[in-house]
Amino acid sequence: MSDHDLHIVESIIESNYYTKGNLVFREGEQSESLFIVNNGLIKLTQNNTEGKQHVLRFLFPGDYFGQFALLHNKRHYATAEVVESGLVCRIHRKDFLPLIERNAALAFSFLMSMSEQLQQADELAGSLHILEAEKRLARLLLHLSSKNQQEHGTEPASKIHLPAAKKDFAAMIGTTPETLSRKLNKFEAMKIIEVKNRTVVILDIKMLYKVAEL
Repeated sequence: MSDHDLHIVESIIESNYYTKGNLVFREGEQSESLFIVNNGLIKLTQNNTEGKQHVLRFLFPGDYFGQFALLHNKRHYATAEVVESGLVCRIHRKDFLPLIERNAALAFSFLMSMSEQLQQADELAGSLHILEAEKRLARLLLHLSSKNQQEHGTEPASKIHLPAAKKDFAAMIGTTPETLSRKLNKFEAMKIIEVKNRTVVILDIKMLYKVAEL
């Protein structure tokens, strides 16, 4: 985005701080806003008819959500729960739609961003069904490393702070906390990573890429 477009967007943004456990919105609620994660971690979930929670995906700083319900004037298909406290930015429909209607460059940027987000979601969904847990874990660690690069403009991080409790982190790769622990221990034994509480130090990123088959 140009400085001019960025200034326009900043002028219509409101920010709210959410603590861990708070809900940004619930499944079934009417949408009238686009949300962007400034910092912290958001979990998108759905409940089935039996009340069991299914984790759709996690949202990191820079990710946005609520756009589909916003653009189509529909209800939210998921619940957005705060996993790690942080600031969430919000743009209301009444401000957002006129903005992209009169600014073709901004509308195109938003369209390209949505396309990229859909592609990432498709790739993640595919990997959860096709790849083994080991490869899914390797890809997630590389993803978290790249997120640090996007957020801070640095090289991919060699040290990663796991952004959620073990059960949530396991849900990111569609496995159980027990399986996650076994795979982390295996990576440690292979000298690929070192785990200290919720911090993972990548010792051999080339081997991690090899395990991830990337």
